Amino acid sequence: MPYQPMTVAGVEVFPLRDAVGPMGESIRRPLPEMFPGGCHHDGDWVLHFRCYLLRDAAGRTVLVDTGIGPEDSPAASWAPVPGTLAAELARVGTAPGDVEAVVITHLHSDHAGGAVADGAPAFPNAEYVLQRAEIDAASGAVLDRIVRPLGERVRVVDGDAQMFSGIGVVHAPGHTPGHQIVRVGELALTGDLLLHPSQLADPKVPYLYDDDPELATRTRIEVLDRVRAEGGLIGTAHFPEPFTRLS
Repeated sequence: MPYQPMTVAGVEVFPLRDAVGPMGESIRRPLPEMFPGGCHHDGDWVLHFRCYLLRDAAGRTVLVDTGIGPEDSPAASWAPVPGTLAAELARVGTAPGDVEAVVITHLHSDHAGGAVADGAPAFPNAEYVLQRAEIDAASGAVLDRIVRPLGERVRVVDGDAQMFSGIGVVHAPGHTPGHQIVRVGELALTGDLLLHPSQLADPKVPYLYDDDPELATRTRIEVLDRVRAEGGLIGTAHFPEPFTRLS
């Protein structure tokens, strides 16, 4: 069943289901090893791979993350490729050429794998917003197959930046050096600031694949405290349901 959209500060927010499945065996570990100190269930961690489309009152569109990508994407070694982002966008009445901006929260392949198609930007009329620290840290297949093909379509930002009215990015490092989240009014689209519900129950629970676990924890606590103080909500990339109200 498709996710239901919501409107926040005059902006329509559409959660888009790109894929659902466990991590591939190449990087899969027991949950207590991936999230030390967290409260876990038995069995595999089933990830929901989710992107978001934002449409403001003027009809301008911002895509947050591009999913796992096609069968030959950099995510193919561990994620359930191909993703279904194109079909999800079509479902909400948006063609790739309609997207005016793409915010890539970070350059892990499950968030950036669909940014490029056949060696060219998959969203040909969009600017791709990335933190400078994320680009500076890029290497290997992500650099060669995602960042470089985007070419002049990349808008490099240093820290917090405004997109359209009411839509902005906030530098939230730790998971990666240039990880960023998206703020829309009371809503924070958190990328991989949070990966598992155990981290919402206890933000001090680290994640095995955080680049800097201590910094990631500090950032997670800071962001959650801010959103909670505002009585706001979060939109997550990998939780079973997209939206969670903080109280």
